[in-house]
Amino acid sequence: MLYVVATPIGNLEDITLRALRVLREVDLIAAEDTRHTRKLLSRYEIGTPVTSYHEGNERTKAGVLTRRLEAGEDIALVSDAGTPTISDPGYHLIRAAAELGVAVTPVPGVSAATAALSVCGLATDRFVFQGFLPARQGRRREVLRELGDDDRTLVLYEAPHRIREALRDMHDVLGDREAVVGRELTKVHEELSRGTLSELAERFDEEGAKGEFVVVIAGRGERPPVSEEVLRAEIGRLLEAGGTANEVAKLVARTFSLAKRDVYKRVLEVAKRSPQ
Repeated sequence: MLYVVATPIGNLEDITLRALRVLREVDLIAAEDTRHTRKLLSRYEIGTPVTSYHEGNERTKAGVLTRRLEAGEDIALVSDAGTPTISDPGYHLIRAAAELGVAVTPVPGVSAATAALSVCGLATDRFVFQGFLPARQGRRREVLRELGDDDRTLVLYEAPHRIREALRDMHDVLGDREAVVGRELTKVHEELSRGTLSELAERFDEEGAKGEFVVVIAGRGERPPVSEEVLRAEIGRLLEAGGTANEVAKLVARTFSLAKRDVYKRVLEVAKRSPQ
């Protein structure tokens, strides 16, 4: 049996009774960081052998672990914190085990995404989990534009050294939506910051950023109709910035939820009237 075991994201008391039993009874624990996992095991006096299974070795190590599973051993898969495979390693091992007919079962528990959703105060009946945004700004903004028309609540992870830039990009691309930033959830310095994206971006510009971050953003919702004056002004601005007619039409259509065909006609009209 391969057990996929959720572990605490901060407070070690958040481990479940079933998870503790499984970690004691399996033959081996495959851990993202053995040093980190041994702190948890030491707290609960668990002496099960531990082996490393992380992003750098998961493809090769999956074969080693599946052979042990085929031989009849039970293995528990854990990540540094939270639920394995949720923006953490584990996919290759689970897929390999399933293809070989080895039983795979979840031992559910904490996840930073669901922990943040439970306290965000935004709609949580439907949500989109994006995980970590790309590190490069251009690609990050592209992904945000792809998500911008979704009316479901958006959940993101972000690294402390990128949170300020990411919040500014979220505001620029998504608009000034309601959002909640969770920092160090379940840990000693847990903090929930609520406000609009512009307010949160300004707050973290001033305060700096340390710790692990989860950002929850309200879905698009209904947009007020855009005036012809505003629409043409935006088209003119983008054309002056060097955008082609097709690029401008695509971006404006996405920004204002309009048909690209209709926007393209306006782009040609604005371009024709603009001084050369």
